[in-house]
Amino acid sequence: MAPLPGKLEWLAGGGELAALIASLDWSKSPLGPIESWPQSLRTTVSLCLASNFPINIIWGEGHNQIYNAGYRVLCGAVHPRAMGESYRVTWASAWSALREPFERALAGETSYLENQRMFLERNGYPEETFFTFSLSPIRDESGKVVGLFHPVTETTPTMLAERRTRALRDIADSAGQALVFEEACALLLATLGEYAFDLPFALLYLTSPDGTEARLQGVCGTQAGTPFAPEVVRLEDPADDATWPLARTATSGRVEPVTDLEARFGPVVAGPYPEPVKTSFVLPVRVAGVESPLGYLVIGVSQRLPLNDLYRAFVEMLNGAVSAALGNARAYEAERRRAEALAEIDQAKTAFFSNVSHEFRTPLTLMLGPVEDLLAGLRGALPEGARGELEVVHRNALRLLKLVNALLDFSRIEAGRAQATVEPTDLSVLTRDAASAFRSAIERAGMRLVVDAEPLGEPVFVDRDMWEKIVLNLVSNAFKFTHAGEIRVELKREGGFARLSVRDTGIGIPEAELGKVFQRFHRVKEARGRTHEGSGIGLALVHDLAKLHGGFVEVESVEGQGTTFTVRVPFGRGFSKALPAPEAERPPANPIRVEAFVEEALRWSVDPAEEALPVPAAQPHAPAPVVATGPRPRILLADDNADMRDYVRRLLSPRYDVTAVANGAEALRSARESRPDLVLSDVMMPVLDGIQLVKQLRADEALRTLPVILLSARAGEEATASGLELGADDYLTKPFAARELLARVQAQLTMAAMRLRVAEQDAHAKQLEQQQQGLESLLNARDEFLSIASHELKTPITSLLLQLQMAERHVKPVEGRTPNPERMARALKVSLVQVDRLTRLVEDLLDVARIRTGTFELAVQEVDLTQLASDVLERLSGQLAQTGCLATLEAPPKLVWAADLRRLEQVLTNLITNAMRYAPGGPLAVRLEARNDLVRLEVRDHGPGVPESQRDSIFDRFERGIASRHAGGLG
Repeated sequence: MAPLPGKLEWLAGGGELAALIASLDWSKSPLGPIESWPQSLRTTVSLCLASNFPINIIWGEGHNQIYNAGYRVLCGAVHPRAMGESYRVTWASAWSALREPFERALAGETSYLENQRMFLERNGYPEETFFTFSLSPIRDESGKVVGLFHPVTETTPTMLAERRTRALRDIADSAGQALVFEEACALLLATLGEYAFDLPFALLYLTSPDGTEARLQGVCGTQAGTPFAPEVVRLEDPADDATWPLARTATSGRVEPVTDLEARFGPVVAGPYPEPVKTSFVLPVRVAGVESPLGYLVIGVSQRLPLNDLYRAFVEMLNGAVSAALGNARAYEAERRRAEALAEIDQAKTAFFSNVSHEFRTPLTLMLGPVEDLLAGLRGALPEGARGELEVVHRNALRLLKLVNALLDFSRIEAGRAQATVEPTDLSVLTRDAASAFRSAIERAGMRLVVDAEPLGEPVFVDRDMWEKIVLNLVSNAFKFTHAGEIRVELKREGGFARLSVRDTGIGIPEAELGKVFQRFHRVKEARGRTHEGSGIGLALVHDLAKLHGGFVEVESVEGQGTTFTVRVPFGRGFSKALPAPEAERPPANPIRVEAFVEEALRWSVDPAEEALPVPAAQPHAPAPVVATGPRPRILLADDNADMRDYVRRLLSPRYDVTAVANGAEALRSARESRPDLVLSDVMMPVLDGIQLVKQLRADEALRTLPVILLSARAGEEATASGLELGADDYLTKPFAARELLARVQAQLTMAAMRLRVAEQDAHAKQLEQQQQGLESLLNARDEFLSIASHELKTPITSLLLQLQMAERHVKPVEGRTPNPERMARALKVSLVQVDRLTRLVEDLLDVARIRTGTFELAVQEVDLTQLASDVLERLSGQLAQTGCLATLEAPPKLVWAADLRRLEQVLTNLITNAMRYAPGGPLAVRLEARNDLVRLEVRDHGPGVPESQRDSIFDRFERGIASRHAGGLG
């Protein structure tokens, strides 16, 4: 830098700006030659140049500027022109913001502005800036304002950072909290529209499901349909430059800049400024775990801000915030849809439970009524053999009714329709009576029942039926898992509660299972109970019933020592006041039959064989016994249901020597002590189930060739295949006919004898391997209860069906034995019809379960459809006559087609039965005809028809029309 002239020594130390000031010809300015400047101006300029803070001195009538190096940075491209130039000329673009403070300062009043927004043309375009500054008057010796002192701080980076941070926060607060995806998109665009100074426009595109195109979801700062806001952008050509490069963005996965907007779309005018937008960015909206973008956000870059690193960092953070907000909304919406689907499934399950429970109770009532009349002697004296069979029928019908009532209670609680009808009750007496009903069963099992129900001093407001269910379920559960010792039932007053505790000395509950015992359908795995039977809703029902009384239930247990269940319900009516008002048509409460609980408990501890029931004669349709010339084959029978065990034993005893045991562990021990000729085992049993028994037998070298037949209520090809895959020789589904059981047992014994002969002839021959391969998995978790319930239902159904068949044989007219055999036989026939109806109902339910789980398969063969239709009409002729329906068949003489005979027969039977139900007394036509590659099967009736509003839903599971003439049926 050249040395300053001697007369300008007051500029020394001013650096480059001092040299610039000295080099200018000030004589042409209102300030005059620099040598003639007054001392006040020289002093002020000297102070300004010596400061590091940005300062501008405005002096004289022309408002000429003299500034230092700090202020020079703020001037941008207008330096050095601005040195000596009029302040009003240099900053004319911002004069709307500067005029008032400037004029106030000239008038002698200091002005101070903080973070003042203004547009400066300092780099060739109107740039959005923010400044904090003051304008202070400078006075001469006479006090006249001769200039302005103007220190300045630019706060543009800080203000922009705050504004952009606020934008990111608002996106997260608004769009990120949306519960619906479309709402999140709308909130996102609305939020972006509030920050148009940084984002002049925004276009949101969403990827189509097939990934071939992106559709415009919404815009802000412009209008949809403009050249740069097309409704659809194809994603198939990444090199397409005619529109937005969405495909390139999807491929790169990064934010892509677009700098040639005018070449692509022409001038793009959007946002708050009139200048065309020059640059934009395409942001990929990504969701975690998904490879392709969910959509794309196209944003414009402000025309009045420099595209620097800070701006680019904001765009990157904006990309993350938008992806998070829309991703959360999409995830929440998907979760909500799943929740809604689960709620629909839960509602369908509740409707199913309610429908099936009511539907089962109808045939059960029709069975229990006639059977109880017969046992009471209202139809005359019974032969001893018939009485024994009917007692089994009655016992299992009660057990079935108990399960159905539990299902109905469960469905009401699930639907929120269960209400406690409380009344003042002597809870001690009610508890003592309910618990004492188990005394005979507990004492016959060699244990002790202690009931300590002390007077509570005041009545307790409870629903009597619900309280009995609580007591009965807890005592029944204690008896099931207690093999020795005692069961103690106590009722005490404890503070403001009545406390019921049921303590046993049973097997206890593992600590890991304690938190799950009140879950519906949960059963402790490998629990050594008296039986494997049970639905897993008893304790859950206790929990829900206690809550309906404003109380709660707790459990304490030590494995191997015992368990204590404690129920507490409050005194007074405080809780009942919060109960909803009873509905106008409240469903009647399920009647409690205490004997159902007690009879079931007796079956766990008392073997019917001990009662020495008479052995029935051979059934009329059963195969004639094979006359054995040598020792009779010995069959080992394992079943935890005492009635079923006794029935099968008595059925096989005329031909074979039968050893009956209650579980798989006893069967395995008996087989090892004395090898039987065949093992006949139930699948679901306590201690060791049938599947594990088969595995143990096959692992034993001495027993591996022993023929095994499994019995189970789990029907279907998958259950059969699983049993056969594990090594069973045959698999029989309950309910089964006596003839079928005898035939299969004889077949397996014959095959075993043949295998033995082959083995003797050829010692090196390999044993025959099981050929049938089936499905690998059982029904999934959501159908577990249906399978368990099917097992629970089908066991008593089997017993009911077969015992009624025997009872019918015993009550045939025999002179001198039955006073009124015709009426007795008629009553039994009614029961048989209801059992058959119940059996078909269970089969339909199982088919529904198979279809839902994708395990339903057809056994296709050549079928004469004409003959099939004729056979079905012949089989239903009795019901057709009873309902007054006249049925006709219109079909070719012979129509052979590939079909599943049994399923097609089931379809036709259901269609005809449905027609009889809703069009009794009218004509009914069955038509068959072949049409090209299809066969048309038509069942036409002349009933009331189906309203048009219900036609779309008549094929829904469990759907029943509101205009139906009958309330029966599962739909």
